[in-house]
Amino acid sequence: MSVEDQIAMPGRAAGALEEPDADRLDLPVVLAALADPGRLAIVRVLAECGEECCVKVGERAGLTVGKSTLSHHLKVLRESGVTHTRTQGTHRYVSLRRDDLDSAFPHLLDAVLGWRDRSSAV
Repeated sequence: MSVEDQIAMPGRAAGALEEPDADRLDLPVVLAALADPGRLAIVRVLAECGEECCVKVGERAGLTVGKSTLSHHLKVLRESGVTHTRTQGTHRYVSLRRDDLDSAFPHLLDAVLGWRDRSSAV
């Protein structure tokens, strides 16, 4: 089942960016979003710098993917509840929902962000 199928958003305005309310965060959905190395790199950047323009976050994360792939990664993170995206004019800015995640799943982000791939450390 996709993230989209697991997160029901009744009453949202057409075109609104969908993200679950804090009380609807689901651990398996969050873990699935964080399991991808590209998305994990995005989360690490957001944990370090705070809010960032969507275009810049991919660059800062060192991702060499196309715009559609970056957009997909950001959508999965947003719809799983890991990030918040706000629109200002023609730009979108993304930030980590650290307080919501820490409240729902204490120490999860610290554990995930503190973990390093041991094969790359060799």
